[in-house]
Amino acid sequence: MAHPHPIREIARQAGLSEATVDRVLNHRGGVRESTTREVHQAIKDLDRQRTQVRIGGRTFMIDIVMQAPERFSSAVRAALEAELPSLRPAVMRSRFHFRETGPVAELIATLDRVGQRGGCQGVVLKAPDVPEVTAAVGRLAAVGIPVVTLVTDLPSSARRAYVGIDNRAAGATAAYLMGQWLGDRPGNVLTTVSRGFFRGEEEREMGFRSALRNARPGRTLVEVTDSDGLDATQRDLVLRALRRDPDIRAVYSIGGGNTATIQAFEELGHGYEVFIAHDLDHDNTRLLRERRLSAVLHHDLRQDVRRACQIIMRAHGALPDDGPSLPSPIQVVTPYNMPPDVA
Repeated sequence: MAHPHPIREIARQAGLSEATVDRVLNHRGGVRESTTREVHQAIKDLDRQRTQVRIGGRTFMIDIVMQAPERFSSAVRAALEAELPSLRPAVMRSRFHFRETGPVAELIATLDRVGQRGGCQGVVLKAPDVPEVTAAVGRLAAVGIPVVTLVTDLPSSARRAYVGIDNRAAGATAAYLMGQWLGDRPGNVLTTVSRGFFRGEEEREMGFRSALRNARPGRTLVEVTDSDGLDATQRDLVLRALRRDPDIRAVYSIGGGNTATIQAFEELGHGYEVFIAHDLDHDNTRLLRERRLSAVLHHDLRQDVRRACQIIMRAHGALPDDGPSLPSPIQVVTPYNMPPDVA
């Protein structure tokens, strides 16, 4: 078992003699199994304590840069602020740069300012997957600022890691639920996307379309896009879609704006049988509680932002590497199993 600790330090931690520790580490035998476990546990404890010493008193300034509706960026802010105490003894400070919509050039300018003014130890980013953003991430990486993408990825960029769900699997999960609940009943499905250049939303749509086609060939998908997930634009787009296709009977909301989508259905007296959405933000929590959503595909934002912060700390050598980052688990939430903190 490789370790950097002197034998006397391990012996002190384990409450054993140096000779006993030496026998365990060099596999000389003659030692009880329980004693061997004590030695290995002592090494683990020393590793953890060394990590705590290494990060104790250090301050990490991170910039959160996001293009997203206010309801989602507020959820990210709340999740991060709730997780900051769990990251001690390191001190995590954050600056927020939120925008609901706007030209990509403004987002690039924000990223470049973060890189130029100094004092930033990392960036958590939710942004469109376009070449200009990829280039800006490269400029941050070049000056030693690690970037972690959140919810939607930039796989061709120099980002350090992606934190979030497997979006293609999420879309396939939504299609599975849709197929089970609609069965063989006729009707088309409305899919709503905020913007086509968010890779996460594109992958959800691809997973959904492929899985639904296999489950129920011939069911038409009607797409609404370019609303930025904002209620103000979503309502009119959904109204036009419903007037064009009165056979819409279900909704898969990939990009949000669900309050406005439901208002459009109600305004035309047009019912729906299934409505599947993403994320337990304040709008979706209310709509689910009111039984106006069938299910929400949810993932733990607090866990995601904690992992993002830890990845940034690892990039600076403050935490040991723990291998590749795995996708966040997807939870199917119905009105009957809402998490206690939102129910």
